[in-house]
Amino acid sequence: MAILAGFSVISAAPAAAQEQKDWESGPYSFSDELGGFLIKGVSGKGTHDDPIVIHEELVSATPVTLTIRAIRPIRPFDSSGDYVSGIMYMRIHALNNSGQPWVEFEFELQEILGQPSTFGDGLSFDQRSKTPENIASPDFADFDRMFEPYDRLLFKDGKVDPLKTAQFEFLVTDYTPRWTFYIVQDPRIPST
Repeated sequence: MAILAGFSVISAAPAAAQEQKDWESGPYSFSDELGGFLIKGVSGKGTHDDPIVIHEELVSATPVTLTIRAIRPIRPFDSSGDYVSGIMYMRIHALNNSGQPWVEFEFELQEILGQPSTFGDGLSFDQRSKTPENIASPDFADFDRMFEPYDRLLFKDGKVDPLKTAQFEFLVTDYTPRWTFYIVQDPRIPST
């Protein structure tokens, strides 16, 4: 009996790991709870030298929403990475398991789920910088930042085939840091 119980515990552990919805790293937690994609791993503190790195798998070519929550105190402009500071460097590795090639990829910030971010909420893709140096992707040659009445970052002029991984780097600033915010991720497929 004890041997059989041991096997069930071992076989249940990998399934439980795959069902994890919240991943903690630095002063934040990251969740795929709204569906459409799976977070596979998260690391980093969110500083320039130690960005938050999220490995995820998108299983469709429809928009998905990443939920981000503060799990440590808010201390605006703290540079240690131990507190929510309003400045978070991010790197996302997104596996395209949608069955469709991606020809663009858009990120949209939302302070309130389903509502575009506005200038007054302080949340942006480094809106104060006129020449952002922290936005890059080896898979897309160019990008556009769009502000008001939303904060969007569109990577374009590239292609990510099915079962390939795209990488995106950007800086999220929030000059009025909140406990929860969202990043909508929208892979774009070729029009027919």
